[in-house]
Amino acid sequence: MNSISRRKFLKITGFSVGAAAAVSTLNPLIKGANKVNKEKVKGIQKIPTYCDICFWKCGAIAYLKDGELWKIEGNPLDPLSKGRLCPRGTGGIGAVKDPDRLRSPLIRTKERGQEVWKEVTWNEALDYIANKMNMIKEKYGPESVAMFAHGIGGNFLKHTLKAYGAINFAAPSFAQCRGPRDVGFELTFGEAIGSPERTDIENAKCIVLIGSHLGENMHNTQVQEFADAVQKDATIIVVDPRFSVAASKAKYYLPIKPGTDIALLLAWMNVIVNEKLYNQEFISKYGFGFEQFAAEISQYTPEWAYPETGIEPELIRKTARTMAMYKPATLIHPGRHTTWYGDDAQRSRAIALLNALMGNWNEKGGFYTPVSFSLPGYPYPAYPKPTKEKLDNPENKYPFASEEITTGIREATITEKPYPIKGWFIYATNLIQALPDEKETIKAIQNLDLMVVVDVIPSEIAGWADVVLPEAVYLERFDDLHMSANKTPFVGIRQPVVDPPADQKPNWWIAKKLAEKLGLGHYYPWNNIEEYMDYRLKAAGLSLERLKKEGIILGEKKPIYASEGVPLEFATPSGKVEFYSTQLAAASFDPVPKYKRPEQPPANHYRLLFGRAPVHSFSRTQSNRILMDMMEENEIWVNPNVAEKWGIKNAQYVKLKNQDGVVSNKIKVKVTERIRTDCVYMVHGFGHNSRMLKGAYGKGASDSGLITKYVTDPLMGGTGMNVNFVTFELEA
Repeated sequence: MNSISRRKFLKITGFSVGAAAAVSTLNPLIKGANKVNKEKVKGIQKIPTYCDICFWKCGAIAYLKDGELWKIEGNPLDPLSKGRLCPRGTGGIGAVKDPDRLRSPLIRTKERGQEVWKEVTWNEALDYIANKMNMIKEKYGPESVAMFAHGIGGNFLKHTLKAYGAINFAAPSFAQCRGPRDVGFELTFGEAIGSPERTDIENAKCIVLIGSHLGENMHNTQVQEFADAVQKDATIIVVDPRFSVAASKAKYYLPIKPGTDIALLLAWMNVIVNEKLYNQEFISKYGFGFEQFAAEISQYTPEWAYPETGIEPELIRKTARTMAMYKPATLIHPGRHTTWYGDDAQRSRAIALLNALMGNWNEKGGFYTPVSFSLPGYPYPAYPKPTKEKLDNPENKYPFASEEITTGIREATITEKPYPIKGWFIYATNLIQALPDEKETIKAIQNLDLMVVVDVIPSEIAGWADVVLPEAVYLERFDDLHMSANKTPFVGIRQPVVDPPADQKPNWWIAKKLAEKLGLGHYYPWNNIEEYMDYRLKAAGLSLERLKKEGIILGEKKPIYASEGVPLEFATPSGKVEFYSTQLAAASFDPVPKYKRPEQPPANHYRLLFGRAPVHSFSRTQSNRILMDMMEENEIWVNPNVAEKWGIKNAQYVKLKNQDGVVSNKIKVKVTERIRTDCVYMVHGFGHNSRMLKGAYGKGASDSGLITKYVTDPLMGGTGMNVNFVTFELEA
């Protein structure tokens, strides 16, 4: 990819607040994007809102001190944050004060990849977009505009595009993250795990983490509950090629060979079934196909698994028996990022089956039944009926995909089959870093007539856009109401705390004004988002003023466990937990998971593993100066034996070269015994090559840039990305 290095862009993104104000006074569309703090108030002000640093959306309270943003804390009323925020949430002030923020709408003036722009008014930017959309609609049909989005902020823009007639919407969170997990559990229990996950960590007596990095993957509620479980002496079993933070809390740590999880899972189940340690009452009542399942796994003994996984047979037996001892309060965590090796839905199905052996569905310490606040929707006009089918999964190639597939839209954009995609809207996701094989993404972009990026920072994907729209950050805007399913039903509000520093606008305003430009203003019968929220809340007997004051309104407690009267119902073809899947068998897939040995690295290469850091969120926070203070760059973890072989020292900078010859930026070496000799590890999201991100530019290396190879899950289209290998390039 061409680096974003044009001086013009640097000049634009750094233009003064005064210039922004001058643009605003000339812009007739500014009405409706109200200012928050017309006068600074002396003393301390507390304004409830909810966080936007990750999808968890924790309830928070922002503090102003003499009218200036001071600090952010958790809202004690919120069942997600429980009054505490993670390091990223606490550092949210840095998002407001990030000097690299996008400040003005931009329109590209030369070929894509050259990053030569002109700053424009919102009126000009929206006119340009609407004209292009009308041309696409006339020539190809509205279905030829697609959208990629991450987070609740994309809701209103999706509404506008659906009113226009678009039908192709996707989020990397499915095919590049949680999709295999959701499908594996749907095939087994008939339900997905949800977001946030329905894990009852706080009541678990035994917690099994197989490639799940609690404490580094900073999902607030789970991390708090995990800490409480550790304090209560819950037995922790961690399976990971790397000695993670969670592994340091474990009674049993299993340093598994990368890519062999299914072998271990099958061996665990073999022990539990062979020794009749499973929850016999649960399975006799709710299990389907258990005999066929038991016959299939009988071959997978711990002795068979040992040469595959590197885990001693006795340790496999001991950990299996430990799980069974605490059932049903044993939780095998389903994980979050589960797109690893291309057989990931089957890996997640194996995790689901192991949980089923514990009989922990709707049980304390297992999986609870989530409940949510029910608010009526707004009475919008019906969307136009499409004349085409969605194109992300043509001919149902991936028969168990339960959501749209990002890479399917990308492929259709390149091939123009089954029909052309000529417009992309991208909201709050950096596709250059989120999707595997950057070259394929750029190839698709070059085939577009229009690409619009809405974001708060000038990410790599913004550098390829035709139009860049600067959004106000979450502390400067209203968003849609928040009602995640959880143990306690609630509704939360995000509301502005401070004003945007320049010409940034909230997403709802952008979506509403674009709809008006497209002649679709009747799809927004409300004047501003407060009217919209007030309508929905009043329809449920709630008060907007109360919600703005408290930030959270809790609903009545509801049963969430079988012991509280929640019926055990399974939306599978058999109506039971499917140990043997007739759905998979009918589609010519393995009805019980099978182990397939992963590809081994070439000589002098190491499997590239990547993960998260507690102070950063994907690739979106590396320019946040507060969070940069805590982690400015990533490191490459290297085993001491490997380091000695290469003559590499701790804190030395090296470059990585993958199996396809792609070379990374320089990255600092962390020599540590906490990782196996057959792999290396780095934190995702660094190595930015957008020069507009002046603070983050060139800091660390990008794992995404090295992921030129991926294996697509045949069940649901997820992209397995832990199939890349790297070697070291040392300076002479």
